[in-house]
Amino acid sequence: MFPWAPALVALLALVAVYLSFPGLFRQRRPQEPPLDKGFIPWLGHTLAFRKNMLEFLKRMRAKHGEVFTLQLGGQYVTYVMDPLSFGSILRESRKKLDFREYAQELVLKVFGYQPTEKNNQMIHTASARYLMGDGLEELNGALLESLSLVLLGPGGSRPDNQGWQEDGLFHFCYNIVFKAGFLSLFGSTKDKEQALLQAEEMFVHFRRFDLLFPRFVYSLLRPQEWLDVNRLQQLFHRMLSVEDKEGVSVWLNYMLQQLREEGRTQAMQDKFNFMMLWASQGNTGPTSFWALLFLLKHPWALQEVRREAKEVLGEPRLEENQCFTFKFSALKQTPVLDSVMEETLRLGATPTLLRVVQEDYTLTMSNGRQYLIRRGDKIALFPYLSVHMDPDIHPEPDRFKYDRFLNPNGSRKVDFYKQGRKIHHYSMPWGFGINICPGRFFALSEMKLFILLMVTYFDLELIDANIAVPPLDPERWGFGTSQPTYDVPFRYRLKPLQ
Repeated sequence: MFPWAPALVALLALVAVYLSFPGLFRQRRPQEPPLDKGFIPWLGHTLAFRKNMLEFLKRMRAKHGEVFTLQLGGQYVTYVMDPLSFGSILRESRKKLDFREYAQELVLKVFGYQPTEKNNQMIHTASARYLMGDGLEELNGALLESLSLVLLGPGGSRPDNQGWQEDGLFHFCYNIVFKAGFLSLFGSTKDKEQALLQAEEMFVHFRRFDLLFPRFVYSLLRPQEWLDVNRLQQLFHRMLSVEDKEGVSVWLNYMLQQLREEGRTQAMQDKFNFMMLWASQGNTGPTSFWALLFLLKHPWALQEVRREAKEVLGEPRLEENQCFTFKFSALKQTPVLDSVMEETLRLGATPTLLRVVQEDYTLTMSNGRQYLIRRGDKIALFPYLSVHMDPDIHPEPDRFKYDRFLNPNGSRKVDFYKQGRKIHHYSMPWGFGINICPGRFFALSEMKLFILLMVTYFDLELIDANIAVPPLDPERWGFGTSQPTYDVPFRYRLKPLQ
């Protein structure tokens, strides 16, 4: 044995004792939620939680009820499972429950970006100006050009691209939506062929990072994977510089100008770009996949979406060497597709909403019972389990119902109930309150535009019509839109030119 080995073993033992010290002695105090620390000092329930967060939380809920505190990797997290009790948490001020502290730690670790106090307001201001209203109209125009470039090629439509092509539906949707969004937001070179090559290269690297992302967040990567992540981070920082690019969105230009005025370095601006690429493109492709898959698995729903598209867009006309045409006003006249998207997000979006407790906090449940939560702990909501899959709120929650969010008269349905009480938080894919996703309008517009183009201009079909809808990947619980455990082969072709 090496002479230094005993000393190393002793040091590691001391570190383990030090790290587990809070977990060894913390006890549940009067009026606190049930405390479940698990059997492993410091780690607590981390291993079971990471293996399958959904099933683990189901077991904890069955064991402890609607509120309980877990030890997870040296932290104490209180899960609130009763959606009727969400309101007070979501409305609480930052002085008591703060999301930004956790978010700042995460973006520094994942993207290398050091946010400032002004950044959150800057992003919300930029999103309000340029990702909704008139600003969104302008960005939709750029997005349509990018989708035409990615789907049809630099020369537009041609008779030779009308044959059947096969792909995995998940890969296809993620690839197309990512590249179109990337080119629309971050600009490109003048050479369209070169722009496509750069977008494809970016997607390949992004997808590699995406696969490592869940375990990266939890620091569970193998040594070689840590090296890969570091290499990819540096590569993104270089590739996402917008210097010498054309067509950079006003949304991104506005924020970069604000960072320059703050005195942020070019290197930090490039890291900011990496963060915004992830925020804008990490979920739209996967969500588009689930939406198209559900439509292909439910022909009646696909027929209804196509009928609606024809009503608002008319007969599609695509001539040789031309790009897609689209009336953007149609995006506001698609209640059926809107319901499809809400239902898709209900079934596929699995975010965890976290708040850091800034001072000892009294949590009041819907039944009037109160619990004390300690300063420094976290409060977590997991709407997928407690809202989206609640059969009281959404009957037959495991089924895709394209009209679940439609009233009989075709208007949007917003009246949902639990235990006979109207519930306001019946769908929470974007978060809620002051921390709701600021880019949700552009993200939804991007996905709807892609789906409308696909169902209008293309013939689509599954290779195996009987293939099962793949389960959600358990490794991605808590991280935005979940991804499938396997891809689904399909084929597509451009409809004959007119």
